[in-house]
Amino acid sequence: MSQAFDVLVIGAGPGGYIAAIRAAQLGFKVACAESNSYDDPKGEPRLGGTCLNVGCIPSKALLASSEEFEKVSHHVAEHGITVGSVKLDSNKMLARKDAIVTKMTAGIQFLFRKNKITTLKGHASFVGKTADGYQIQIDGKDAGTVTAKNVIIATGSKARHLPNIPVDNVLVCDNIGGLKFDSIPKRLGVIGAGVIGLELGSVWRRVGSEVTVLEGLPTFLGACDEGIAKEAHKIFLKQGLKINMGVKIGEVKADKKGVVVQYQDAEGKAQKLECDRLIVSVGRVPNTDKLNLESIGLKVDERGFIPIDDHTCATAAPGVYAVGDVVRGPMLAHKAEDEGVLVAEIIAGQKPHIDYNCIPWVIYTDPEIAWVGKTEQQLKAAGIAYKAGQFPFAANGRALGMARADGFVKFLADAKTDEILGVHIIGPNASDLIAEAAVAMEFKAAAEDIARICHPHPSLSEVMREAALATDQRALNM
Repeated sequence: MSQAFDVLVIGAGPGGYIAAIRAAQLGFKVACAESNSYDDPKGEPRLGGTCLNVGCIPSKALLASSEEFEKVSHHVAEHGITVGSVKLDSNKMLARKDAIVTKMTAGIQFLFRKNKITTLKGHASFVGKTADGYQIQIDGKDAGTVTAKNVIIATGSKARHLPNIPVDNVLVCDNIGGLKFDSIPKRLGVIGAGVIGLELGSVWRRVGSEVTVLEGLPTFLGACDEGIAKEAHKIFLKQGLKINMGVKIGEVKADKKGVVVQYQDAEGKAQKLECDRLIVSVGRVPNTDKLNLESIGLKVDERGFIPIDDHTCATAAPGVYAVGDVVRGPMLAHKAEDEGVLVAEIIAGQKPHIDYNCIPWVIYTDPEIAWVGKTEQQLKAAGIAYKAGQFPFAANGRALGMARADGFVKFLADAKTDEILGVHIIGPNASDLIAEAAVAMEFKAAAEDIARICHPHPSLSEVMREAALATDQRALNM
């Protein structure tokens, strides 16, 4: 007799494992199926998904290591610190990254045991539905068929590859290969100036690579507020990143000597980029192609996403939900986590909600870029009257003391009601500072509310208050 569960989660990434834990907390009998080993030395499926194994966590570990190397190499002299020859052991840097991933994966395994969640090792796909629930086939170490009353699809996404450019993750890499170079490339090419391209490009630039970024779109960081994008472009060029916008990629050849990329520049002229390694980071596509959704009457849309109810994440099949990168909305780990919690609570009969306008975005370059809510260009396009306030980190004592004074904070507030419509940051610790804005917007706060709250001095958070004050031309330190 097959195993039966109240809730079966397919995929153990941020959306999946969090959904499983929350469902277990609510008293359900829960299982979570995972098939991807992410090069586990024992071939065991690893919990945590792309984010933990080959995405968010390892990239941030490498970003932190490369930032320390650059700081010691180039930025401690102004503090009166003199150092000798600085060397980088790239193998040790990668080993540190791998150790962090292993520790966190083990942490999820512990949480599964603690919450009595059954881990099903293998690829899960639908077989059909019976009176007892949905039949799910597991192909792998735990091969067999299980039954579940409710199913949460959280299978995540994979890197989009360009036609006729084979990715071997040795010379031509996506995010997976870009996190484990066996040596520091002298010349690194990056196709795509999005989050992954800029973060990985920044890692290897700091430790010695000459990095050239090729982007097909004519505008830099089009999802960002225009003011933030313009400032970021200026800073990244100053740091040494070579960024070419509006290009058209042609033939890409890889051999023992390296990689050659033929492309047309924004003016239509033929150009050639010769590099030792190439990272292709042109977006991601949902992992929905091997779920056998047709067996339960579901179809994906033209881009491979599963259609859902925007408020409940429910699919057209009763009792089947989908969260994270396989559905509409930004491909962000924290968005997937919140949807996982939402679905578990809906199954339990609760009535949770998510305000997608209050989900923050972060790019972990240096300086960091973070935002929540609407951009100026979105407000203008919608015809919404607004007022803007901006304050630079260069006028903040804490930022100056840290020698991290690049960038600024921008507040956008409704011209009539003063409700905060968007907050945009480029600067130190932006990923932490943006949380204040997200909380404020969830509670429909006004810019005046932030302006009236006492912030600690000296701290980076004072820039948030000053930008809020600036929406009413009341900044105190500028």
